[in-house]
Amino acid sequence: MAVTLNASTSSGLVQTADTSGIITLQNNGTDALTVDSGNLQFNSGYGSVATAYGCRAWVNFNGTSTVAIRASGNVTSITDNGTGDYTVNFTTAMPDANYTAVYGSGEGTATSGLRVAASSGNTTTTSRIAIRNLSNSLQDAEVICVSVFR
Repeated sequence: MAVTLNASTSSGLVQTADTSGIITLQNNGTDALTVDSGNLQFNSGYGSVATAYGCRAWVNFNGTSTVAIRASGNVTSITDNGTGDYTVNFTTAMPDANYTAVYGSGEGTATSGLRVAASSGNTTTTSRIAIRNLSNSLQDAEVICVSVFR
């Protein structure tokens, strides 16, 4: 059964239903959010409803000395595999290893030098990260951030 809820300024909350299996929330007759076959779609102000691809996991952690998570979502732990080499362990596995992981790294001071963070292997349950300096040597970083989208 489909349900449409419309918050109308003229007639208040209006509910309609059919058998399509779609849930739609409207504002004055304009679709604002739709759930269709497990896809969440919403109008983010650009005039149309489009599928939203959410962040499936994220973490901000300290990669120096004792590795420590500052804040995270869907991440159980970080494994320190050696200098500049870390594995992010997911709480809930990804459906496959074809996700996009976005990495960032840095230090607390402006004089600490540039770091490059890159993937060194993804599985359904982990994402491995290598942090390198401009000499292409593995190097620990004070701030490492990872966001996973699928």
